Amino acid sequence: MKYQDAEQLFTGERLETIRRVISNRQEDFTLILENVHDPHNIGAVLRTAESVGLHEIYALYTIESVDKIKKIAGHKSSSGAKKWLDIHLFTDTEKCFTEVRRKYRNIYAAYLSEDSQSLYDLDLNGPVALLFGNEHRGVSPEALAASDGSFVIPQYGFTESLNISVACAVSLYEGLRQRRENGKYGNAFDIQKPFQKSLYIKYLEKSRPKVFGRDKIE
Repeated sequence: MKYQDAEQLFTGERLETIRRVISNRQEDFTLILENVHDPHNIGAVLRTAESVGLHEIYALYTIESVDKIKKIAGHKSSSGAKKWLDIHLFTDTEKCFTEVRRKYRNIYAAYLSEDSQSLYDLDLNGPVALLFGNEHRGVSPEALAASDGSFVIPQYGFTESLNISVACAVSLYEGLRQRRENGKYGNAFDIQKPFQKSLYIKYLEKSRPKVFGRDKIE
């Protein structure tokens, strides 16, 4: 089925919403979650990621079981933010980072060290992935070594650390701020752009899964 024919099954308002969302999707901004296992943290991160315009995230599990994120963000789910995000699961650090680098030039880990930069000194306008580690252990040495650098979120109180979902939210919205100032939000939908067209077809199918279950849109 051609996408033009599929459009006839939606109201004009719904199509405009889908197009507006896609026009603000960030093709070159993503997250890597390493061994993050708490369901509440995962759910909060997914909601924030979708809200700032990410279209995919990477989840790496070398210690923790992948079962929890599969349950929360599995492909069979049809509600909430997880419906609109592609979740790429890996159990091997090297394979995960190799795949991420196919699309993203820099990977920055949320990690405190003498060489860490402030989040607000990072350039988040280019193709970039932000790495967050386990709630208790943090980023692994292997993942840190494979990253291009590390960053911290400045804090000025007695609290020494932030919950991972909060840290992700702060970092993603700093990315949104920088990218918005750089003109990467608020542009018109363009079906001629391959990235936007592929998302358009995908979101039409996700909006009516029972209708397009077998009849794929082109």
